[in-house]
Amino acid sequence: MTFAIRRRPLIAALAALPAPALAQTQARPVTIVVPFAPGGSTDIVSRLLAERMTTVMGQPVQVENRPGANTVIGAEYVARSRPDGLTLLMAAGTTLTINPVIVPNLPYKVDDFAPVMLATTFPFGIITKLNGGPVDVPAWVAAAKARPGRMTYGTNGPTTLTNVAMLMVMERLGITMQDVTYRGDSAQLAAFLAGDLDMLIVAGGTAQPVHLNRQGRLIAWTSARRVESTPDVPSIAQFAPGLDVLSWFGMLAPARTPADMIQRLNTAANEALQDARIRERLTTEGQFLAGGTPDDFATFLKRSDEQWRPILQRLDVPR
Repeated sequence: MTFAIRRRPLIAALAALPAPALAQTQARPVTIVVPFAPGGSTDIVSRLLAERMTTVMGQPVQVENRPGANTVIGAEYVARSRPDGLTLLMAAGTTLTINPVIVPNLPYKVDDFAPVMLATTFPFGIITKLNGGPVDVPAWVAAAKARPGRMTYGTNGPTTLTNVAMLMVMERLGITMQDVTYRGDSAQLAAFLAGDLDMLIVAGGTAQPVHLNRQGRLIAWTSARRVESTPDVPSIAQFAPGLDVLSWFGMLAPARTPADMIQRLNTAANEALQDARIRERLTTEGQFLAGGTPDDFATFLKRSDEQWRPILQRLDVPR
């Protein structure tokens, strides 16, 4: 889903703030909390936007990694932070789509956050071994059916979107495989390159280099449409019509953050997303650019919950 970005001059958003509040806010840095380890796709998106937002806002915007517990640690930290517009969360689908459905006693809820801007949506890349692995989706299905439950794939955890995405794909294709958990894309990629895994399912920031460097074979994206930077790679919908499995990255503030602060952050984030260098980098990594207003993001979150909740309740997702 792509939203039309309704841009307003940043000066208008700044002018809406009372002078004392604006001066006090600008005196301290804005921190974007990433609930994942450094180096992954969420971290890359956050750092690209933070760098440009620093220039647009005229104050430091920095990134802080608080990984752990399937994004719960970072998300809870932001949910409990002071609602002054200085602490933000770069959430992923796991944070507000998966966890609220399958994690018991979750220490935060969607209403603990105020949407700022949906940054991107993106599919996952399904990768097989370059030598000796299935060369395409039909070959993968045949191999998996010949060895039901014995082929392996790496994920960042049983309840992460990578694993749930693979469960959805396997359900539609009528196959089963064994998931193996690693701490981050880098760890599972190392295991794959060492020959310890048959397949990977990873975001574009990891999938693209593997494909381009011929370290593995990218046989499909989990989206309904093809990814612009890899026109030769089919979408999974070509083999499972109607299937469209996307995650997302979006910026949120603690609930009760003043509306003028939210608007200021939204304006700066949208300005950053329009930067040609950032757009090229994210497109190259297989992401679909979004942007838009806080209300657009709120609507997206509601629709995302309506799409995923019944699927998560039906699938055998470990809790």
